Amino acid sequence: MERPQPPGGVDRPRLRRTAAAFTSLTALAATSLVTGPAADAVSEGPCALPRSSAHHSVGLDTWNAAYPRPDRPLDAVMVFLSFPDSKKLPDPAELVADHFPATSRFYEQASYGKFTLRPHPKLRWARMPHPSTAYGMRRDWEPARRTAYLRDAVAAADPLVDFSRYDVVYLVADPEAPGVDSDATKVVNFEQPMRADGTEIKRIVTVFERHPPDRNVLAHETGHVFDLPDLYHRPVDGKGDWDTYVGDWDVMGSQFGMSPDLFGWHKWKLGWLDRSQVRCVAPSGTSLLSLEPVSAAPTVAGSTGTRLAVVRTGDRSALVIEARSATGNDLDTCTEGVLIYRVRSGAASGGGPVEVVDAHPQSRACWDQSVYPPLADAPLGVGETFTVPGERTKVEVADRTRGGAWTVKITPAP
Repeated sequence: MERPQPPGGVDRPRLRRTAAAFTSLTALAATSLVTGPAADAVSEGPCALPRSSAHHSVGLDTWNAAYPRPDRPLDAVMVFLSFPDSKKLPDPAELVADHFPATSRFYEQASYGKFTLRPHPKLRWARMPHPSTAYGMRRDWEPARRTAYLRDAVAAADPLVDFSRYDVVYLVADPEAPGVDSDATKVVNFEQPMRADGTEIKRIVTVFERHPPDRNVLAHETGHVFDLPDLYHRPVDGKGDWDTYVGDWDVMGSQFGMSPDLFGWHKWKLGWLDRSQVRCVAPSGTSLLSLEPVSAAPTVAGSTGTRLAVVRTGDRSALVIEARSATGNDLDTCTEGVLIYRVRSGAASGGGPVEVVDAHPQSRACWDQSVYPPLADAPLGVGETFTVPGERTKVEVADRTRGGAWTVKITPAP
């Protein structure tokens, strides 16, 4: 369990790695939308928002082919980097255990067993040519030094790794080296891919975590590899709450969240929910539906029960309704119920592409464990009705079945 947080706020030092902010460096810029052929361009119905040019757009009418889609097993190599100023090096196997099998298990549960992340750790240290202090590691890294670090790291790893065999690359720095800053952990997307072993490397997960690391940190970073955005809000002055957009809901907001399973919208984008499990709510009248919790494994093999209800509110916006329960990745959730959130496909990573609607704005919950207590009790419970501000869509939770599904009435604004 994480150490308690003070009431009414967030222990900011403990939450610094909710972020994996994409870099805007000249040599290592965030990969923009690929305009070439999409990997998957099938129609997902009238409530599928279009993908935009925004970084990590949550639009899902097509797949950005610049990213690997986790709808098949993917292989990840983990390389360990030491430095001339490293002292007593830890056993690489211990560092592997910090992240695996937990990260693979997270994605196996999130995908209902449809995706397997296969780690391939190289259990020896690759020696970097310069001391760790020479690279100037920090969150907002100087472009030239970051470029030098990545170039040296790939060169040091190349004798140990055939990069052509892997879909994901994790570079893990010696956590005890004096220049290693855990604040620098993030995914780096290359404007121009690096090349090694005759293959293009489009992005690298740079890991500078302490030992043991922050919980779910690699699940968060790996989400970026699959084109998922940051859902946290980074204050301009670095002060204040980072988790006002989604709170505990979704690991792409905070890896410390009590309900870290991915939003149903993300599962739809990644290919783990199909069109039959998404209900596009009619623009008029009242729709009655039964929602299975997004974190629950299918009760029957091949089950296609409804997991997501979507109310289209604009060309690039929608309201999404899903059920969350204490199961799977959400086992330690603060509150069970029906969660409502806004989705904007034109918003970039870190710019609020998803925002949870607080159905209980006058209260808060789990202040000693939640990353943002005001949203910890955001879901609606049985017998509650809520009209979404600004949208006038009414959501009523009528019942919860013995099997755990939630019966919901949705009435869009006239």
